Formats: sequence, structure tokens, C-alpha cells
Amino acid sequence: MDFPYEKDSKERLPYEHYIKIYQSMKPEDMASRANIPYDAEKRLFTIRLMGVTYQVSWPEYEARHLDREDIGYYPLEDAANARILVLRYLTEGAAAPATGKFLTYREIPWGEVYFKQFQGRCIFRLAFGFGNKLEKFKEIMDNIGAAPISNGDAGYEFEFLNDLYLRFLLWEGDEEFPPSAQILFSDNFPLAFVQGEDMAVVGDVSIGVLKAMSK
Repeated sequence: MDFPYEKDSKERLPYEHYIKIYQSMKPEDMASRANIPYDAEKRLFTIRLMGVTYQVSWPEYEARHLDREDIGYYPLEDAANARILVLRYLTEGAAAPATGKFLTYREIPWGEVYFKQFQGRCIFRLAFGFGNKLEKFKEIMDNIGAAPISNGDAGYEFEFLNDLYLRFLLWEGDEEFPPSAQILFSDNFPLAFVQGEDMAVVGDVSIGVLKAMSK
């Protein structure tokens, strides 16, 4: 992926750093540690992200979606934050089974330290983006294959990345109170992404998909 402008250095420099690590590692080792299917003959990982299946090449790191032509937005192909996030998972993260428990951002390592940033960047964005558009929110969540849950005025559980799950909960605003939201992470996330910043990017990417699909 090209970052031709200096203004993109915030994403270009991490991308260049992690792509070098990715290309230097054995893909079989990454596949085993992250529990991501890998076809050694074709040199392709198979990755699910927000309801879409992608093939991702090694060592080039080119992504191509295989399904869901109706969605029209494929962040693993051209969104820098999603591409860097998946690079970090493949090169640093580890897969573990979820127990069924979900964590708030405050409950993950370093989450208390970065909560204010996460609240503004993700929770408020979800609340004010969809808190007064519950029907549109439900339509989009149904479209990505999310499962409705009983929490909130509208709540859904969905797979963000292979075997890593999120819950988005919304409470509708009214004349007296603004809309509110909560984002919960399956308890295997802290092994998959070791930094609090990564979890904020998870929120960025997932809400970005919802925003793109709402247009």
C-alpha cells in the first residue's frame, strides 16, 4: 500500500515497520500462533473481518475480498488502520479461545489509562452516530451477520476478526438525555492485541464499516 504524502506519515511509518516484520517471518509460524488458515502452496492467509472473507498474500500483503460484493467497503484492502491492525495481529498477537465473558475497555490491560481517549474516539462516535438511528443500526448489523442480544435498546454481538468478538450496545436518546453506547470485547482480545491503542483501532475500524454502510 502506498502512502505518497508526508501527511500520511502517522500511518505510513508504522505500516512500513510492520510490513518488514511480516515479510521476514515464516507465514506458517504466524498462521499457527494467530490460528489463521494459511495455504502454503498459494501463499495466502484467509482472514475474516467484519463479515467479509479476505485472502491476504505473503510476502506482498495484498488483500482481496472473496464475498459480500453488496457491502461495497473493504477496509483490509485499502484502509491503513485496518491493514496495520491485522499486520500487528499476525506478527505479534496470539489466538486463544474465548470463554464467553466480555470485557469493557477499562478491564483490559492499560484500558483505565486510555479510557478517555477510547470514550471520545469510539463510544461517543458510536452513540452519536447511531443512537438516534436505531433502525439503520439494526439493518446494518443484520447485514454483517451480527446476532441480536437483549442488552440496551439495540444490542448486537459480531465477529470482528477470526474468533474475536465485539458487542455493540446502544441506548436511544430523547429530549432529556443524549444517546449512549457501550463496546465490549470478548476476553481473548488482550492476547490478540497487547496494546490499548490496538483496541481503540478495533473500535475505529468497526465503526468505520458501519458508517460506510449507512451511506
